[in-house]
Amino acid sequence: MKVIIFGATGGVGQHVVEMAKNAGHEVTAFVRTPEKLKTTGVNVIQGDAFNAEQVAAAIPGHDAVISCVGSSTGVKKSNELETMGKNIADGMEQAGVKRLVYCASAGVDREIPGIMGKMMMKMLANPLADHRAALNYYKSKGVTFTIARPMGLKDEPLKTDYKESFDSVPKGSSSIPRASVAHFMVKALDDAKYENASVGLCG
Repeated sequence: MKVIIFGATGGVGQHVVEMAKNAGHEVTAFVRTPEKLKTTGVNVIQGDAFNAEQVAAAIPGHDAVISCVGSSTGVKKSNELETMGKNIADGMEQAGVKRLVYCASAGVDREIPGIMGKMMMKMLANPLADHRAALNYYKSKGVTFTIARPMGLKDEPLKTDYKESFDSVPKGSSSIPRASVAHFMVKALDDAKYENASVGLCG
């Protein structure tokens, strides 16, 4: 499969590029700063996801899009994710590309239970709202989506025994290695059970 990855130099994105390549996919990394990319032997397009024309020019010829883009504003109010998401979704529509795997966050479906869950979702209200706006726009374009909803991310080696939940957050939820989130996203690319699904992930 020919896959283009946005947010390819981020914490999850770097792992996605490497794992997608190792899985036999033809990988294109769309990056602002190519020298930050750790994996060699992949196609590289230098560009800015905030630039609609650059995004639209990069997508044709691919079978799927993986989005690992993040916001630079932390928990402050922002529409960065929505803006980049709209550019990517419009580019997918123009190119006739339907398959999307998107890295969001636990809470994006308002699914974290309990008092602690409500507190966490309130603390992350702004980035979660930005993710939702982006995802709503993708869905309006009729994409075939998989949404990854990881709990807290950590920089630890890959573990493949992570837990998944289609409905809420997995029981015994805990933080998850970024490499494990990437593993799930690459796995989900060509597995029909993850199509049009939002999946909670934890370690």
